[in-house]
Amino acid sequence: MKPVEIAKGIYSVGVADFNIRDFHGYSTEAGTTYNAFLIVDEKVVLIDTVKKEFADELLANISEIIDPKKIDIVISNHTEMDHSGALPRIMHYIGEDKPLYCSRMGKKNLSAHFSQSWNLHPVKDGEELSLGSRTLMFMETRMLHWPDSMFTYVKEDEILFSSDAFGQHYAGYELYDDVLGDAAMFQAKKYFANILMLYAPQVLKLVEKVSDMGLSFKMICPDHGVFWRTGIGSIIDAYVRWSSHETGKRAVVIYDTMWKSTRKMAEAIADGISETGAAVSVIHIRSSHRSEIMTAVLDSKAVIIGSPTLNNCIFPTVADVLTYMKGLRPKNRIGAAFGSYGWSGEAVKQMSGELSSMGMELLDEGLKIQYVPDSDAIASCREYGRKIGEAVCDRK
Repeated sequence: MKPVEIAKGIYSVGVADFNIRDFHGYSTEAGTTYNAFLIVDEKVVLIDTVKKEFADELLANISEIIDPKKIDIVISNHTEMDHSGALPRIMHYIGEDKPLYCSRMGKKNLSAHFSQSWNLHPVKDGEELSLGSRTLMFMETRMLHWPDSMFTYVKEDEILFSSDAFGQHYAGYELYDDVLGDAAMFQAKKYFANILMLYAPQVLKLVEKVSDMGLSFKMICPDHGVFWRTGIGSIIDAYVRWSSHETGKRAVVIYDTMWKSTRKMAEAIADGISETGAAVSVIHIRSSHRSEIMTAVLDSKAVIIGSPTLNNCIFPTVADVLTYMKGLRPKNRIGAAFGSYGWSGEAVKQMSGELSSMGMELLDEGLKIQYVPDSDAIASCREYGRKIGEAVCDRK
């Protein structure tokens, strides 16, 4: 990625990571970017850095605009290592005594991550910093999605540097949402489902806070992916909808299978759901990634989990998905479990327990069928699906 002027005197100087395919358990087939920003005013400011391995590339990008040693201030919106990993290299190059602005929790986190004695300047929520012709305002966004997280807002240009919020794991030569097109919203949805769903209450509070402040935005620039300039209203509305756990009349059937018996049940249950008019998708776990599964869960009212019983337990791949889902805490969902078994059949009860522990509304104790489902068993699965579909269509 080459540096690009996104507003007069404001540059995108971050880097693209085209080859990353896993981000702590999240599938990143489209790669990702580590966005950083340079503001050239009476004071020169660098907002965020990049992953450690790309530090020299960041310095090279800055050098195309200005001598990096002329940077007066560095701002760390978030200390996770994909944004702060290059800080030691940058601070060493520009001068260890240069002020490094961060949130109050950011000071604690930076001190825990790095041994250097930097000139840390913790800021308060709403504090402002004059650069000359521009004013920066800092907004604390604690637990969105780390305790140290904050936003930086350029008042005169109405540009929000939003750290991980509104981001997408996407690497490409498209810089803006309207250039990338529909893929921008899809990648933002996947990002929210797998990273920010857990922090939905904080998102709603933040949106309310920004509304009360009367801030307007000409651009939202996250630390991953493209920048929002035409779809700002759409992405904010989507965040409110996702954070409110609003879902459509949709169900997702998620399963794994050993000898295709549970697969036959899954497909018959999906047939029954479809007959009620509810939308339904069927996902085979070993043909999908857990992060893709959670993206489907995000707008599904009903989550139906299927597993054979193996060694008196849930099949391992299904247990993996349930553990991952439990950590993200989807709310206001209907839950159901099903599966085939040979001689014990504990998996259905165990899955129902997991779904219940997430706060899902269980319609019953689940459906289990011994060995290979015959025509009567398939009919039972379809009826089970109709029961689920009718519940989906009845709920708001």
